Amino acid sequence: MTTLMLIDGHSLTYRAFFALPTDMATSSGQVTNATFGFTSMLTNLVRDHQPDLIAVAFDRPEPTFRHEQLDSYKANREAAPDILRQQIGLVRQVVEALNLAIVDVAGFEADDVIATLATRAAADGISSIIVTGDRDAYQLVEDPFIRVLYNRKGVSDYVLYDEAGIVSRTGVHPTQYVNYAALRGDPSDNLPGVTGVGEKTAAKLINSYGSVAGIYEHLDEQTPKLRQNLVEGESNARRNVSMMKLVRDVAVPKDLSELTPGRFDVEQVTELFKFLEFGSLLGRVAEAFGTSLDAAALPKLEVITAEPREMTTAEAAEFFSTATEPILVAGAWEGRAGRSPVVGLAVVTDAGTSEVGWCGAPVLAALVSNDPECFSGSQPWVGHDLKPLLRSLLDLGAKAPAVSLDTKIAAYLLDPADPRYALGDLLAHYAEAELGVSDGGVSGQLDFGESTTTDMERTATEAMGVHRLMSPLSDALVSQNLADLNHSVEVPLIGALARMEHVGVGVDVAALKALGDDLTAECERLRSAIIDEAGEPFNVNSTQQLRTILFDKLGLTPQKKTKTGASTDAASLEKLSGQHPIIEHLLAYREVEKLRGTYAEGLLAEVAPDNRIHATFHQTVARTGRLSSEHPNLHNIPVRTDGGRKFREVFVPCDGSVFLVADYNQIELRCIAHLAGDPGLIEAFVAGTDIHNETAARVFGVSRDSVNAGQRSKAKMVSYGLAYGMEAFGLAQRLNISNKEAQGILDAYFVAFPAVKEYMDRTVAEARERGYTETLFGRRRRIPELSSGVRSIKMAGERQAMNAGIQGLAADIFKVALVRIDEAFAAGTHGAKLVLQVHDEVICEVPHAALEEVKVEVVDIMNSAFEMRVPLAVNVATGSTWAAAKG
Repeated sequence: MTTLMLIDGHSLTYRAFFALPTDMATSSGQVTNATFGFTSMLTNLVRDHQPDLIAVAFDRPEPTFRHEQLDSYKANREAAPDILRQQIGLVRQVVEALNLAIVDVAGFEADDVIATLATRAAADGISSIIVTGDRDAYQLVEDPFIRVLYNRKGVSDYVLYDEAGIVSRTGVHPTQYVNYAALRGDPSDNLPGVTGVGEKTAAKLINSYGSVAGIYEHLDEQTPKLRQNLVEGESNARRNVSMMKLVRDVAVPKDLSELTPGRFDVEQVTELFKFLEFGSLLGRVAEAFGTSLDAAALPKLEVITAEPREMTTAEAAEFFSTATEPILVAGAWEGRAGRSPVVGLAVVTDAGTSEVGWCGAPVLAALVSNDPECFSGSQPWVGHDLKPLLRSLLDLGAKAPAVSLDTKIAAYLLDPADPRYALGDLLAHYAEAELGVSDGGVSGQLDFGESTTTDMERTATEAMGVHRLMSPLSDALVSQNLADLNHSVEVPLIGALARMEHVGVGVDVAALKALGDDLTAECERLRSAIIDEAGEPFNVNSTQQLRTILFDKLGLTPQKKTKTGASTDAASLEKLSGQHPIIEHLLAYREVEKLRGTYAEGLLAEVAPDNRIHATFHQTVARTGRLSSEHPNLHNIPVRTDGGRKFREVFVPCDGSVFLVADYNQIELRCIAHLAGDPGLIEAFVAGTDIHNETAARVFGVSRDSVNAGQRSKAKMVSYGLAYGMEAFGLAQRLNISNKEAQGILDAYFVAFPAVKEYMDRTVAEARERGYTETLFGRRRRIPELSSGVRSIKMAGERQAMNAGIQGLAADIFKVALVRIDEAFAAGTHGAKLVLQVHDEVICEVPHAALEEVKVEVVDIMNSAFEMRVPLAVNVATGSTWAAAKG
């Protein structure tokens, strides 16, 4: 039997949009999640059902006859986000390129067009499969030639309903579905039904009386409450019957004979899929539609190869000094990049012939020995993840070169939500290419041995891969207005961080060891106390043994269950505080043990032979643009406890120098004031008053002089919480108050500072519309959670949207300051060095004689990093240790 597949184009596009993350985008920034999802769904539908005829129906933008009957029809629907509306046109392009029939009729919905074509087909003995996520199509299954393939959710969850299936699903026959649905109503179309009548009640009533009209003929047979609801909802129910009934005789301009899918133009589809970056779909589409593709038609990944040649010292020196274009490079190391001896450097000497020069470790050493500025005086470099290479060159004694483009940094700016920044991933995504190995072997006269040859060829190929990425990534940065942020902030920051890593921060090793010994002794004391309270020896670090002691032997009440038993995490133990002395000992032991293991041992393991820690700082981890550190993570050293603060005492400057610590004062709150333009906040910051005291006075309705410590603390929590999108529940948790009280405090805050609320709402709305947030510097962050159908995920997305602009602006300002401080120190003669950054804080190592000069310089740079409606403020302190400077 001939089969006709009728696809509701709008319905499936909407389902695809909300099923797939909106961070699916082309390198130019075009979001493609709905288009990709629809194309994938269409491909699978054709593959699985092999229809003889296909039509895709779309809604038109004009009002339909239902809007003319009822002004409020669909009036409660939120406007579709721009990034969804834009894709409707792309979806239609895909359908047209695949040579499938598109049907739409002014004044009617896609459902009516589908109903008409299915009815025509049934009259000709043709079986129809209607693919939709709209349940109105259930009414059409009254004809045995019509079935509905209902999309329940996502892009792959379908169920095929025939007549028996509709009865099983709804409890009524398809001929009765309109009356059944009329009772229940359809909130998505703004068609309210009868209050209190759900699926079961509606089915029972329809099966008893046959229709809405029949029900109202037997009102006296209903219970008083149901009768009252039916009477009050009668106009809704009768109107819904008319509104929900699909039209089956629309003047659709296409005959069934015109719905036969023709062969599509492979070249046209290939070009469209190339633009959409759907390379992986073309083969699936061709197979599903039975179209044979020439091997040349399928998109292939270009294989990047290189012809590496060993360079002599003289050749390398001439190349770096005479190059007239940016120099394309890649580095190789014995072990971890930037933290082990460098093996060599590959430079593209002729991109046209894939020729790459190899500067082995001896050549690099000789170059630097002859001229430490051999690289800094060359053309700027282009590479992938260049900071480790710059750090290694600094370790050799060279001055770091300028950077023109770092492909990893560029990819991060284009999509900070995607952690896949490996060179191979970027080549596949942005250049339809992959790394390969040259077939020509290794040029040159020396026998390098297998391992060196592998390093040379691999690194040379990576350098050519960087060349292949230059244009698409540069174009993408321009198209998304990120080129200036990349050029003025992120690229200069690479060198600044490399220099900071190279310098490192000094450590008093003896003091660190002594601190570790003290913590070890305290751990032993607390472990003994825990065992004494338990009354028997056991492994304090064993969760299972601890459960047995706490809950079986001591009889304490479990606070939370996990898959493996009662929880012994910190939150659960804290709820048991005061019930038994063992709990306090356990909590103290865990805190001390973490300090001992994570910081005492962890920091000691990272101290280099020069008695300094050379941490690694990352630009591509935090979505907000914040920096992070590892090996070790110096950002996480605890500062709120006495034990944690002691670790700052072991960080010391070199002889003859002092630490200068400068950090931005309340930068997130100043960013809120600037972005929201709130007069109250601006006035308080400009006047230089205590912002938390001022906030408390306004929120709690008291004079500035009457604010107590508790009110100030609550106001401070609200102010900083808003910078992270905190809501009433989060505030209640932090202040240990009820949700109602927390909401009252938030409401009072927004009354006092109304522009802040307006800014938060506006930011979320813009992010939902565009699919991303954008800082004043142009930094973008995609937030796919905003499109989720799960309320908790959607709310999390809203919180991210609220804080992204604030945190992102603060990060951008700090990065600008860091770059400018690095530049000033490099140009100065005072010998000051950047040695560490933590959050909004910079730690500088400054010779005693230059302290006052550098203090003025650093404060001036940080204060002028960005012009705001409120003044930036910098706290600055000095000391013989990090702890002494922080106070």
